[in-house]
Amino acid sequence: MIDFAQLQEITRESLERDRAVQSVDAAGPTLETAVSDAATLLNIPMYRVEYEVLERGFPGFWGMGKKDWRIQAYERIVMARRRQKEAEIEEVEVEKAPVIEDKDGGAFIFLQSGGEVLLKVVPPQGKGRAASDLYVMQLLKDRGVANFNKDAITETIDKAESVYVKVGEFEHLSYNDGAARVTISDDEMQAFITVTPPSEGGCDIPYDTYITTLKISRVVHGIKEDFLREFADQPMYMEEVEVAVGSKPVDGKSAHIKYDFETDQSKARLREGTDGKIDFKELNIIQNVTENQLLAKKIPPQMGIQGETVTGKMLPAKNGIDQSLPLGENVHASDDGMSILASKNGRVVIVNGKVNVEEVLVVENGVSLETGNIIFMGTVIIKGDVEDGFSVKATGNIEVYGSIARAELDAEGNIIIQQGINGRGGGFIRTGKSLWARFIQNANVQAGDMVFASDGIINSNIDALNRIICQGKRAIIVGGRLRAMEEINAKILGNPTSGTETVCEVGYDPASKEELAKLEVEREEKEEEIKDIKLNMQTLINLKQQKKALPEDKQLQLQELIDRRDVILQAQKEIDEKTKDIKDHLANLKTRGKISAAAKVFPGVKIMIRDYSEPVKTEYTTGVTFVLEGGAIRVSKYEEPDKEKVKGPDGYSTN
Repeated sequence: MIDFAQLQEITRESLERDRAVQSVDAAGPTLETAVSDAATLLNIPMYRVEYEVLERGFPGFWGMGKKDWRIQAYERIVMARRRQKEAEIEEVEVEKAPVIEDKDGGAFIFLQSGGEVLLKVVPPQGKGRAASDLYVMQLLKDRGVANFNKDAITETIDKAESVYVKVGEFEHLSYNDGAARVTISDDEMQAFITVTPPSEGGCDIPYDTYITTLKISRVVHGIKEDFLREFADQPMYMEEVEVAVGSKPVDGKSAHIKYDFETDQSKARLREGTDGKIDFKELNIIQNVTENQLLAKKIPPQMGIQGETVTGKMLPAKNGIDQSLPLGENVHASDDGMSILASKNGRVVIVNGKVNVEEVLVVENGVSLETGNIIFMGTVIIKGDVEDGFSVKATGNIEVYGSIARAELDAEGNIIIQQGINGRGGGFIRTGKSLWARFIQNANVQAGDMVFASDGIINSNIDALNRIICQGKRAIIVGGRLRAMEEINAKILGNPTSGTETVCEVGYDPASKEELAKLEVEREEKEEEIKDIKLNMQTLINLKQQKKALPEDKQLQLQELIDRRDVILQAQKEIDEKTKDIKDHLANLKTRGKISAAAKVFPGVKIMIRDYSEPVKTEYTTGVTFVLEGGAIRVSKYEEPDKEKVKGPDGYSTN
C-alpha cells in the first residue's frame, strides 16, 4: 500500500519528467538533415535526439513532386537525482571499469516468410541512447505493419538481447519479396550483390538466403560473413555491394642476409659526450669483432602462399629463392649453416660481397681527423704519424711508420715506432710486451717487458717490467725517471748542462710498486668514509634511544648506512689482501738489478737499486755498471746487455 509520503514523491517525479520534456519541429530534404536541425535547435548532440516522423519525405522525379521530411524531436532529460546517483557510481568504479565507447542502441524489423514480424533490439554501449518505443513504432509504421503485440515489443525493448523476437503478423505476398542478384568480376576476385527492396507484404532476405544465393552463383571463397549478418539487418537497396573478395597469391620472399654490423665501411658513427658535445675524434669506423661472434644470419626463403578466386580457383605463387652464405676469410658457418661467425679477432668488412675478418688494419695516411681514434681487435699498421690528441688501441701489435706526438697508444702486443716519440709532456704509451723507437722525448711509457730506444731517452718517465735499453750512436738517457726490474743500460747517463734530474731505478717491479701506492691511497679514502658513516650512525642511534623508535625515513637511512659500512669493510679486506700479496711478491723478487753506461756517467744521476739509493758525485768516463753488493751500491766493470734478450720482434731489428 502506498502511503502519503510515497504518493508525494511519485507526483513530484512525474512533474519533473513532464517539465523535462522539450520538443521542437524540424524539416529537411532527408531524415538525417531534419534530425541534425532538431539537435541544433535543442542545443544537444544528435545521439540524444528522440523524434517522431510527422510526414515522410520524397525525393521526387526529375525535381517533380519533391517533399521534405517533417519530424517532432525532443530530449528527455534524466532527473537530477538519478544523474547524481549515476555520477557517484561512475566515480567509484572509474578506476576499475574499462573504457567503453559510447554507442546508441538499435532496433531492426524483419518481415519473415510465413507472415511473422520479427523485432531485434540491440542494447546501447557506454552512455549511448537506448532504442525507444516511439522509434520501434515508427519502424513498424514504415513497413506497413498494423497487427502487432505492443507488450511483446515493450518486453523486447527492455531486454535488448540482440535476437529476433516475434512481435506481430502481416499478410505475406510472396511476389513482393525482396530479391538479391549476384555479379562476379571478370577476374573472379570480387563478388557483388544487388538487393531489390520488398514491396508491401513482401519478406526481407535473411542471412542464410544471402549465403545460399552466393553459393548457387559459385561464390565459395572470401565471403564477408560478418558484413552480411549486419547487411541482413540494414540492407542497402539497389546498390552494388561487395560481399566477397578473393585472396591474391603472395610470392615467397627470397633468402637474404641480415648483417649484425654496419656494412657501409665509410660511415662514421659520431658519439655525443657527457658534456653534450660531439667528439670528432671518435668516428667509430672500425668494427671490431671477437672469435665466434655472430656476424650475419641468413633469413631462409619463404614458401609462396597460393591465392584463390571467389569461385574457388587456385592461383599459384612463386617460392622464394635460396642463397648461400657469403663466407670470406677468417669466418665460418654455424653448425646449422644459417649464420656466419668470426673465426678470429679482428675487423669485420665486406670484400667482393663476402664477409671477412681482417687481423691486420692498415691505416694509409696516419691517424688524424680523417681517421679518428683507432680501436682494433688485432694488429694496426700506421703508414704515417699519430697526431696530437688521438689514440690508437689494439689487441695485437701497433707499428707506426712515422712518429708519435702527444697521443695515446695502447697495445697488448709490441709497439714499433720507426721514427720517435715526442709527447711534449703529455700522452701515454702502454704496451703489454715491448716498445721499440728511435728516440723517446718528453713522454710517458709503460712496458710489460722492455723499452728500447736507439738514439736516446730524454726527459721521460719510463716504466718497464724487465729492462730499459738505449743503444746506438747517440744512445743517451738524460732527465726523467726510469724504472725497470732487471736492467737499465745506455751509452751515456746524464748531461753536465741539462739542469734536470735523471733518476734510474732497478731491482723491483715498478708496476707492482705503483699498484701498491694506489692501494694505500684507496685504503686511506675508505678509512675516512668509515669515520663519517660511524658518526652518522651514532647520531641516529642516539636519537632512537631518546625517542624509543625512529621515524620510517630515519630507520631506512640507518639501514642504508649499515649496508654501506659493510660494503666498505669488505672492500678494505680485499685491499689488505691485495697489499699483502704485492708486498710478498716484491720481497721475494730474486732479480739482481743493475744500471750500466757504456761510455760515460755524469754527476747528478741518481742511482736506485731496491731500497738503496746513491747520487753519482763524480764523472765516469769509461763504461761502468752499478750493482748492489753487501748492502751498498758498488761500481763494477761495464756489462753489456744480453743480446738474446734485447732481440727485436720478428721482422724487425734493434739496429
